[in-house]
Amino acid sequence: MAATGSEKQGATAYYVSTPIYYVNDAPHLGHAYTTVAGDVLTRWHRQRGEKVWYLTGTDEHGQKIMRTAEANNVTPQAWCDKLVEEAWKPLWEHLNIANDDFIRTTEKRHTDRVQEFVQDLYDKGEIYKGGYEGPYCVGCEEYKLPGDLLDGEGEFAGQKLCPIHKKPVELLKEENYFFKLSEYGPKLLEFYAANPGFIQPESARNEIVNFVEQGLQDLSISRSTFDWGVPVPWDDKHVIYVWIDALLNYATAVGYGANQEKFDGTFPADVHLIGKDILRFHTVIWPAMLMAQGLPLPGKVVANGWLMVGGEKMSKSNLTGIKPQDLTSHFGVDAYRWYFLRAIAYGSDGSFSWEDFTARYTSELANDYGNLASRVAAMVGKYFGGALPEATAAGDAERAVQEGLAKAVATADQKIGEELDFQSGILAIFDFVKQVNGYITEQEPWKVAKDTTPEGQARLATILYTAAEALRGVAVLLNAVMPETSQNLWESLGAEESLGALADQKVQDAGTWGTLPAGATVTKGAVLFPRLEEKPA
Repeated sequence: MAATGSEKQGATAYYVSTPIYYVNDAPHLGHAYTTVAGDVLTRWHRQRGEKVWYLTGTDEHGQKIMRTAEANNVTPQAWCDKLVEEAWKPLWEHLNIANDDFIRTTEKRHTDRVQEFVQDLYDKGEIYKGGYEGPYCVGCEEYKLPGDLLDGEGEFAGQKLCPIHKKPVELLKEENYFFKLSEYGPKLLEFYAANPGFIQPESARNEIVNFVEQGLQDLSISRSTFDWGVPVPWDDKHVIYVWIDALLNYATAVGYGANQEKFDGTFPADVHLIGKDILRFHTVIWPAMLMAQGLPLPGKVVANGWLMVGGEKMSKSNLTGIKPQDLTSHFGVDAYRWYFLRAIAYGSDGSFSWEDFTARYTSELANDYGNLASRVAAMVGKYFGGALPEATAAGDAERAVQEGLAKAVATADQKIGEELDFQSGILAIFDFVKQVNGYITEQEPWKVAKDTTPEGQARLATILYTAAEALRGVAVLLNAVMPETSQNLWESLGAEESLGALADQKVQDAGTWGTLPAGATVTKGAVLFPRLEEKPA
């Protein structure tokens, strides 16, 4: 049985990847959704104290890139360079993505290793020459099975359409090289059965198992009708099929064939995050390639759903693509990172609307979380001159808050760190925020402040310390999701000076009560989540 990412021998890195994105156009919300999810996951594991490797990048070969470049009167390489440097990398920086590497499939560190990998399979007898004729979607860069196609209507009447791009497929006939994928069906089914968590969610697993059970066809792994790709090493009249090229990025980026120590300490990925439209490539073709080469298989492949606008998948081809900057300029980067993981269950399709984002921002971020931080800082400033008081009169109400924080830590760590259920993890944290708001409402510190007796002042001090210490835990828990806001809260609580950098705080220690020391200087900084202006035109 092939090893998986969870069984890596002597591995030191928690390795997470996004798809490498096709650079035929600028990124939209769908691309950013997966990348932010990977960033939150890896930031969470870093804050557990683990070594992490987070990979993203761009897929730059294939017929679609070539045609796009031709339409823009530039070479394919010039087109890729422009998009990567002016659109893709700047967006990831804008969204505060803390990736460890950015792989481009036109880089020599990748193309050389791809040729070596394919040559090795050819030498082993896993690849043979043949001919193929069938419907091909340039948008997907994939031969389609006839049963997967849609009947065209209107301007496309009488034609067969790609079910994803809703555009006519092209009938291609060419001489290609083939990988013996058909021989790996039984091995894949055995692997799926032994590793039921390999494909997530369950609906995706069922889809792939059913697909493989119907029997696999050998896979065309070269193209001979255009030349924008990695040349087949033994036959330069062919280029390697773009998906074979692309999938290998997960190996080449971590040292395959070039840095054995790094490769052994990182590969295979613990988690591949992908869109569900590329599920078969990652759960059928990729593991079969690894099996053929005797390499370990990933720990899990997790397919997120589609972001929908007006009932259509968000994509440039469907004209529903929205730039992330359209939202971050209005709501802010941290709110953007929070919203999609909070509003949509990861693995399910979800609809985006400006109105829903506005309502959640106002209710949960501004009113519940931001207002709590402002109120606590203001009261510590008003009643204790900004010096966090000591809690000396704790009772049942305070113990309930302590227990609430411990529960939030345990739930969020399990949901986000292990299950990739970002929505439930974030909800657990915000349920605790609501609990702290309720605690302040019930304890009414503004009324307790009127009691100037030592007992009254001790009670006031305890209430405000409890609220501030609760916010300290929230800052740690939300650091992976909203790093800038969490840092601002951390500094306003005086934690930076007394406890050190927020990035050094362990998630699992967030619930250790009493960490924030009395005497810390609490300041009321800028509002964490400002009131929204009018929706821009």
